[in-house]
Amino acid sequence: MKTADPTMARAINDRLALDLLLERGPLTAPQLRALTGLSRPTVSDLIERLRAAGLIEVAGETGADRRGPNARLYGLVADRAHVAGVDLRRDAVHVSVADIAGNPAGAASRPLPPAADLAAVVAAAVTEAAGGRVPHTVVLGTPGLIDPHTGLASESGVPGHRPDLGAALQHRLGAPVLVENEVNLGAIAEHREGAAAGRDDFALLWLDDGVGGAVVLDGRLRRGASGGAGEVGLLKFGGANFCDLLDERAVAGLGDRVVAARIAKAVFVLVAVLDPGLVVLGGSLGRAGGDRLAGLVGERLGELSPAAAEVRASLVEGDAVLRGAVLTALDLVRDDVFG
Repeated sequence: MKTADPTMARAINDRLALDLLLERGPLTAPQLRALTGLSRPTVSDLIERLRAAGLIEVAGETGADRRGPNARLYGLVADRAHVAGVDLRRDAVHVSVADIAGNPAGAASRPLPPAADLAAVVAAAVTEAAGGRVPHTVVLGTPGLIDPHTGLASESGVPGHRPDLGAALQHRLGAPVLVENEVNLGAIAEHREGAAAGRDDFALLWLDDGVGGAVVLDGRLRRGASGGAGEVGLLKFGGANFCDLLDERAVAGLGDRVVAARIAKAVFVLVAVLDPGLVVLGGSLGRAGGDRLAGLVGERLGELSPAAAEVRASLVEGDAVLRGAVLTALDLVRDDVFG
């Protein structure tokens, strides 16, 4: 069995300390020793190395954990890098900017005119939200399939659609841009902070301006060979597309049980094919329906499916797509900056 060389061991220890500071906030050297199990000299070297790299700084003092002089608290240099998450809708673009510690640092929203220069509108919104900063990484969620090999986007109904939006936006912003299907980003947020937290397997059914799905199995987002995993909106029931059956106009005036029965048909497909054990109802309809709608869908699903599956409403606060984009961007920037 190979052992880590000194350089690799230092890198592992540095990342462990940085992750602890992300999770717990500023810590003293004794606290870092207790949490990591590392020796006093190793932690001292680690602190000096991270300070020299501009990754941590003295954030205050405390005398609570020992007698004698106050101990220095070390915290992350939060503004070392910033990220931008983008939620691109058919009528607007929403942007959220965060520092490397995940603290909100700016936001912006802009309408999309019918004949939009899409890259220009999105770039302007990101620039506004960033407030003069250049984001280290931008993650953009958009309707439609995103080819996992090329990053090109299929037709999405977004005004000014272009398949190479990521490359065009990267050229304008001077920062790496990752384009992802918006429901996939909603699933990432749900998995990290929402109704699917702690679950390795689940499916997200997105009920919003458009209907879609996302799949997480063995703790990993599954995109499929062409980026279409979970796309249940094109399923046909009685000759009609599922997305049309749940259009705002199609469900207007229908009782909760009728709407739940329609949703359960797509949930049954996800359960029958994937057996995820949990299906989360997201998007505006899923959130608005809450526990009552999820319970009604679960009842109907129990009549259709021999495989047990729990149905829950989304628990992500605010815009799940935007939150998933920020979380994804933070993962990328931390791996790059922290190592």
